[in-house]
Amino acid sequence: MGGKNSKLDPMDVEVPDIKALLERDPYLQPYEAEIRRRYGVFKDHLDKISTNADGFDNFTEAYKYYGMHVQPDNSIICREWAPSALGLFLTGDFNNWDRNSHPYTKLEFGKWEIVLPANAEGKPAISHLQEVKVVVLTQNHQKEDRLSPYAPYVVEPPKSEGTIYKQLFYNPPQEQRYVFKHKAPPKPKSLRIYECHVGIATSEYGVGTYDNFTDNILPRIVKQGYNVIQVMAIMEHAYYASFGYQVTSFYAASSRYGNPDGLKRLVDTAHEYGLTVLLDVVHSHASKNVMDGLNMFDGTDSCFFHAGSRGVHSLWDSKLFNYCEYEVLRFLLSNIRWWMEEYRFDGFRFDGCTSILYHSRGIGQGFSGHYDEYFGLNVDTEGVVYVMLANYTVHHFNPDGITIGEDVSGMPGTCRPIDEGGLGFDYRLAMSIPDKWIELLKKCKDEDWNMGNIVHTLTNRRWMEANVAYAESHDQALVGDKTIAFWLMDKEMYSHMSITSPPSAIIDRGIALHKMIRFITHALGGEAWLNFMGNEFGHPEWLDFPREGNNSSYHYARRQWNLVDNELLKYKWLNNWDQAMNETEKKYGWLAAGPAYVSLKHEDDKIIVFERAGCLFAFNFHPTKSFPDYKVGIEKAGTVKIVMNSDESRFGGFNRIDASIPVPVQNDGYCGRSHSVQVYIPSRTCLCLASVD
Repeated sequence: MGGKNSKLDPMDVEVPDIKALLERDPYLQPYEAEIRRRYGVFKDHLDKISTNADGFDNFTEAYKYYGMHVQPDNSIICREWAPSALGLFLTGDFNNWDRNSHPYTKLEFGKWEIVLPANAEGKPAISHLQEVKVVVLTQNHQKEDRLSPYAPYVVEPPKSEGTIYKQLFYNPPQEQRYVFKHKAPPKPKSLRIYECHVGIATSEYGVGTYDNFTDNILPRIVKQGYNVIQVMAIMEHAYYASFGYQVTSFYAASSRYGNPDGLKRLVDTAHEYGLTVLLDVVHSHASKNVMDGLNMFDGTDSCFFHAGSRGVHSLWDSKLFNYCEYEVLRFLLSNIRWWMEEYRFDGFRFDGCTSILYHSRGIGQGFSGHYDEYFGLNVDTEGVVYVMLANYTVHHFNPDGITIGEDVSGMPGTCRPIDEGGLGFDYRLAMSIPDKWIELLKKCKDEDWNMGNIVHTLTNRRWMEANVAYAESHDQALVGDKTIAFWLMDKEMYSHMSITSPPSAIIDRGIALHKMIRFITHALGGEAWLNFMGNEFGHPEWLDFPREGNNSSYHYARRQWNLVDNELLKYKWLNNWDQAMNETEKKYGWLAAGPAYVSLKHEDDKIIVFERAGCLFAFNFHPTKSFPDYKVGIEKAGTVKIVMNSDESRFGGFNRIDASIPVPVQNDGYCGRSHSVQVYIPSRTCLCLASVD
């Protein structure tokens, strides 16, 4: 079961068909009027755009109108939206930084324009990579330097020149521009997502590059059996340690990794490998930076954002967009299309959706699951409609486009089509799952793990709303917390991860549970799987970007690939298991199948058994008990074989199970299933069995 795009074009649908939504969940019936009202507001926005902006296609191509554009005659047209400005001027290397000589002409609706004719040689008046700035004459008659909100290339200045990012005019010669060669692969039925960060994807003490990622990391990802990459921290952010979540330039691919053509090559090469490419997009908030961000662009705090306190996220110390402002919608929806058209991203993971959907921004709000929380006054209609418009934009221009929502609230209909009354996402992140694993590792002894509670957490999702399951998030790797591997093995990771080290109960336990936690999450937790880079081999330590508090060190802002490449270290076992999980899923397709049938949750034995996609999964979480002939239920008749066995030596196991022997299925029913099998399942071991071909 995967996400479903809209069946009909909402531009042609006056009334949503929410009958199916209400039939699947009768508890939504009291909120039918509110669901229809939301859709009505969404439809009004589409109608307004179609009427006033020469159609949705034109509206979402604002990047072709605003910003700086070289014309066929080599003149340059520059346009900006600054409704409260008294005047705009263009300055830079091209005019020796004269802040008065090149004024913009004021157009209607807060727009400004200037045309720079070609120079005497017939070339553009601004050369490739020359620095430019927009000078804004504010209401208090002060001239303030700004970067264009539509700037496609901004760079970090030399340390001697300060910290404010610079806008460079990006117009390379035609022969230096990357030309796409490969089409995007078909939309995967099962999403096996590798979440990655270009900057930390190097083992060197510095910032990784687009080229390094393309040449050295993409082959690793493909070898591991992933079919999707989700790339973080691409939208330019002046503060590296913000992990990409304090965006300053929304149309600029981060220059710290290379130039825009380097990113294009990365995406194109990923497509050549058969990888779908998703962008981590941040439209929930923006950096408060003024001189190199959107804040106060026209001299007021209400240009792109809500004015006053409503425009500030108190926990994130960032600005909040005004989603009902026409030009803000144009800016954000065009931004989505920009990344799809300019860089050919296949979809997006939308960050921080809870902040968009609720007036509380999710601050101090614990969602109980009562439906009043999803349809009451705390819901921000403007934000809800923006999310619908964003999803509509992706699917309108790319029917195979993929959208993933990060929302902690669990709003009903999040992953249902817009014309059905939903928000239109294909998937949502199952955010409770990584929290559950960290909770268990922090607070519970192994013998106190509750099998029923684990199963509930992994299966507690709305029917026909697809989830992305993940065992640990990138947040848990940041300073202040630990990865699962570090929680399990930090006491001896520096001394006992060599295969020549003395036996260690801590390492044996850690490797066994690391495999089991990931596999049960992979097989039971959702309709897609996500892994953050490095977690596939139990990357040690934490993640910490260079900052003042660590003397600007890159020691923890990198991935130590040498650990997994070293045949004398045990990290390779975890990596082998990760590859086997993905390759086995590729063959049997449990992520694209319906929900699993859980037949057994045995608290004393610490056994969990379930079936999905015709496969039988058995997990023994008991720290000491092994079971030589454990009877489990199975629906299919015939003969099965072990296709995944965490006890194999190549996975760091002890080779206690002979997987070469087929297992006959007995005709007696057991645990609510039509048949049964008996399996040898040692302590802290998991198995996957499938029918003999």
